[in-house]
Amino acid sequence: MMRNQSISHFHDVHLHAANIQQWHQDYSQLTAGSAESSLMQLTTAGCHVFLEQINQRVVQHGVAPRNKMCFAVPINVPGSVRMQGREVDDSSLFFLHGGEEFMFHMPMGMQLLSITFERELFEQALAHTASASDLNLLLRQPVIRVSPQRFADARRRLLALFAQAMAGELSDSHARLLEQALLDELVQLMSDPSCDKQQRSPSSTRSFIVEKCHRLATTGQFDVPSVNDLCERLQVSRRTVQNSFRAVAETTPLNYLRSIRLNGVRRTLMSTPAAQFSIGDAAAQWGFYHLSHFAAEYHALFAELPSHTSRAASPQTQNSVLI
Repeated sequence: MMRNQSISHFHDVHLHAANIQQWHQDYSQLTAGSAESSLMQLTTAGCHVFLEQINQRVVQHGVAPRNKMCFAVPINVPGSVRMQGREVDDSSLFFLHGGEEFMFHMPMGMQLLSITFERELFEQALAHTASASDLNLLLRQPVIRVSPQRFADARRRLLALFAQAMAGELSDSHARLLEQALLDELVQLMSDPSCDKQQRSPSSTRSFIVEKCHRLATTGQFDVPSVNDLCERLQVSRRTVQNSFRAVAETTPLNYLRSIRLNGVRRTLMSTPAAQFSIGDAAAQWGFYHLSHFAAEYHALFAELPSHTSRAASPQTQNSVLI
């Protein structure tokens, strides 16, 4: 049986995201300052569990691992949180189907426990549940609200199971017991009589506006839209856009869109060799044409000059290392 346990610390949200096993996603830092994060993860044949915490506000965008059933339990909710456009409180369970695109706004200092099961393993467990049809209906929702006390109890037990598994060697039999215990906790949590199986949590208009602006700012990199452009495209007032960003991301539209583009430059720099792609080229690709202004804004967000950002090794360097 495949088993893997690791504990990592990072000073960059992009490295943090790249080290989460099985997930393909971009993290963009929205608040200014040096990033500090921790990532504990455990993989067995049937599930992948990780506990993450980041000191900066981050927006996560990606696609859930295919052929999986993906859950997440917020350990704390220290600020405005949006999952798939839904507002989140401290008794909300997150859920994604494998292959589903997602956007998640994570506030500063939030700690999140994510548990991803092989689809077949989860469906087998669900089939043995009396309320399987109700739970399948409930799993159409990305945010599932349950009883606060019941959620707090389940969260405590899930954290204890994870901590115990991380503390020692995980044998094949222990791994299977862990998978079953995690499954049982989540199924029982959703099966609780106090959990409304018919609940609906529609995406808010404010979240839709922020997500639409996010996509417009990242798809046409050379044609960076202004806030006025966004208002015209979405046919909403500037005040509506401003209020939406304040509610969802706790910042202004200008700061948000600039931060998203600066994160794009940082990802480009980290993934390309300096000899093949200059800082100026990377900045221009994301709509920054005045290098002195760009360098100051980059330093203000990441507490690091772009010239100090680690670059990918050139092919020649990689070949010489192999030789």
